[in-house]
Amino acid sequence: MITALGIAQICSWGSLYYSFPLIAEAMRRDLGWAKPDLYLAVTIGLIAASLAAYPVGAAIDRGRGRVVMATAALAAGLLLIMWSRVQSLYGFYLIFAAIGGLHAATLYEPAFAVIARRAGASGARRGITALTLWGGFASTVFVPLIQFLLDQVGWRGALIGLGLVNILICAPLYVFAIDPARDQAVAGAADRPTVTGRRAVVVAAGRPVFWALVLALVAYAAAFSILTFHLYPILLEKGLAPAAVVGVIAVIGPAQVAGRVLVWFFMAEAPVRRIGSVAVLAFPFAAAGFAFAPAEFWLLAPVALFYGAANGVLTIVRGLAVPEMVDRNAYGAINGALTAPMHLVQALAPLAAAALWARDGDYDRVMLAVIAGTLVLAASFWAAALFSRRRRMSS
Repeated sequence: MITALGIAQICSWGSLYYSFPLIAEAMRRDLGWAKPDLYLAVTIGLIAASLAAYPVGAAIDRGRGRVVMATAALAAGLLLIMWSRVQSLYGFYLIFAAIGGLHAATLYEPAFAVIARRAGASGARRGITALTLWGGFASTVFVPLIQFLLDQVGWRGALIGLGLVNILICAPLYVFAIDPARDQAVAGAADRPTVTGRRAVVVAAGRPVFWALVLALVAYAAAFSILTFHLYPILLEKGLAPAAVVGVIAVIGPAQVAGRVLVWFFMAEAPVRRIGSVAVLAFPFAAAGFAFAPAEFWLLAPVALFYGAANGVLTIVRGLAVPEMVDRNAYGAINGALTAPMHLVQALAPLAAAALWARDGDYDRVMLAVIAGTLVLAASFWAAALFSRRRRMSS
């Protein structure tokens, strides 16, 4: 199951997420559209993902994971092919709004929910950790592949190829990997859900740990999204040469995988609240490093390594926070409610950063905001860890 899901996740992330900057740049050159207009599609898509997160999670809780993920992959493939024929900006926005909604049904969160339903809350840890190891290779595989397609067949041909990847690889793998009959067998065990859907979310929302995690994930999403879309110009503004900037950013992906490997081998049995409490410490230091370190590759590359490893670990923490810190019932619904605000902030933060840059003419205030967000992340997660520990001790 994990191998099939892992291959599908590499293809889903690579074709639906990591493809955008490369395709958008080729579209800008070909169609003459402004970069802000193109990147508004990202915001629209992530808002759609935020709105879809809860209903997708609730559907998976009801045993519909195979239908949800396979159908979403098929629809994503068709939408990518439609994107290849786009002529108008507004048509592009409509297509990307639909693709963004499908992010909520094809990327990590629904896959985590599928694993939790198959393995039960107590057995989900190793499966979720293993899946993030697979997903960490998505950019390594697909960025060169997409660039090759762009060079050979152009952006329209590349999108057709990516659409076929979803139709011919992702959708069949999701059908093969997700077995509702086996889910039902696990649900009859000791960790069988007793509360589902909206009622489970209401119960979870009555616990302080839920809201502490919401605040932590919102702060993380803001900082992560700003750095994802603005780190390149931030480092250029510091005076780093373009080739060195690319080198610094290239460190982040392998570092994410390395962080997950460390969790797999050395912290496999550690409580997720303890893993997360250590990982969040890295973010303020990394943000300060990007903001204040001299413009030297040998100084900024270790910062990127530190940041990437912490990102990799926090992906695992996100996947395990619900069953280990909040509630073992109704993983999909609770996780959808928990991550919906995160996706919304993730959509708006890059635009806010761009507006702040336009007002000031530099990234100084943006980086101060990123540092503040990482401090909120650390404080909120520590509070969540404390609430979770108290709840376990009292139960």
